[in-house]
Amino acid sequence: DIPDSDRYGLIGLVLGLKNKDIALATENLLSLGFLEDTTQVDILVPRLRKAIKNSTGGTNKASDVSFSKLQMELDDISRDNLLKFKIPPYITIIIRSLTILEGFALSVDPNFRLIRGAYPYILKQLLSPEGLEQTPKALDKLLVRLLTVNGEKKEIEWGRLRQLLQLAETASKSYDPSKDNDDDKGSVSRKTVDLFLKFMTSKTGLFMKEPLVHELAEAIDGMASIGESNLLRMSRGIIRPLPGGNGPVNKKRMVEIRAVIEVLQSALSVDDDADKKGHDRLELFRGLAQELLLILNDPSQRELVKPILEEVTSVTQMVAVEVLEIRSSRAIRGVLGLVEAR
Repeated sequence: DIPDSDRYGLIGLVLGLKNKDIALATENLLSLGFLEDTTQVDILVPRLRKAIKNSTGGTNKASDVSFSKLQMELDDISRDNLLKFKIPPYITIIIRSLTILEGFALSVDPNFRLIRGAYPYILKQLLSPEGLEQTPKALDKLLVRLLTVNGEKKEIEWGRLRQLLQLAETASKSYDPSKDNDDDKGSVSRKTVDLFLKFMTSKTGLFMKEPLVHELAEAIDGMASIGESNLLRMSRGIIRPLPGGNGPVNKKRMVEIRAVIEVLQSALSVDDDADKKGHDRLELFRGLAQELLLILNDPSQRELVKPILEEVTSVTQMVAVEVLEIRSSRAIRGVLGLVEAR
């Protein structure tokens, strides 16, 4: 068996190389035993990026990785006398096993890509580890490192969250209806979105609750402030904002959150035709509403979703309280004549 630290270390290494995150790649190169120290990181990381690019045929897409080519690229790096680089034995075994499996699959389907087929599994392993009462420390460390700024649990790394959502979307769109007549592409898309909702309300995603509440409250206050500012301008100063209103707006944060929402909307689109997307989304939301009604009317289903509903309710209440705190604090500063730091 591969230890959790090595399993999630490999995922972290691939993500670090793919996202050009030198710090993340270095941490995992050291922990996995590829390197003894950091003296050659500046040389090795570009070589590994090139190896991944070559193994994809130049597309640099993880879904196009050929494991036979990747093995040859890594062997070339390990034979380089200038680099103190070694491939741990268990990783060599993994890559060779995947190469054999890939060879069998390619003999049947020349267009087969192992990574594409593994997308849903990888995503589920990251966000919803099964059969575990407690999140493995290695997984928790990786998720905190990936999804919060500087791994400090204070701010959400919205760009990374968007990338994982896009991974979920890709997984849903690689679905082949001919292989499963009991599902449709729309339901698969909903499953990937459901996976993220369950992650955000699970013990695994618990570390995101506090920064999520803070940033949603900040975004809601910002949207309200924009509306108040527009109303003040349109009324030429006649309609004044309420005390504590018309505050500063974190435009960068709002853009990041909007980008995540757009990916979610895209995941719920089952047709690439732009003219049909609006109709598809309407049908999907109608289907989701019907499913919600069925859940509410079925006691057994209510019990299954009860933890999620409770967590959503808790987050909503906490966001509402924080918005009130932000506005009341600003109102008090305004009354006292204090200048707000911008």
